[in-house]
Amino acid sequence: MPSINPSPAQLAAFSAAVADDTPLLMLNLLRFQSQASYSSGSSHTPCSGREAYARYSQKALRKVRGVGGEVQVMAAAQAALIAPEGEQWDELLLVRYPSKAAFLSMLADPEYRAATEHRTAALADSRLIATTPR
Repeated sequence: MPSINPSPAQLAAFSAAVADDTPLLMLNLLRFQSQASYSSGSSHTPCSGREAYARYSQKALRKVRGVGGEVQVMAAAQAALIAPEGEQWDELLLVRYPSKAAFLSMLADPEYRAATEHRTAALADSRLIATTPR
């Protein structure tokens, strides 16, 4: 089953598991739809999933930087050596945030929330895994 956006329960579990002032590296695994699937009645021009994700990224990166975060790694996935058969990803991102509070404040930002429409339309599946540097 595809996972695109975090549920309230997932956000609550994340908040409980990660200490407030802990710096985070968020691992994003992305699989794009061939054609973005905006909701019916959307005013957005039809495009590929990658193009829709670029629309999201243009706005989201400003918000990431606005809370003190930065993209550390952006890479094209080539092959999964250890994964369930058939599992594949198109891109991965490692995004650093100074704290859990910074990440959550970005998620709550109205402009960021509006941009997630493009992310949702773009992705066939995704994973977002909170990690902490050692």
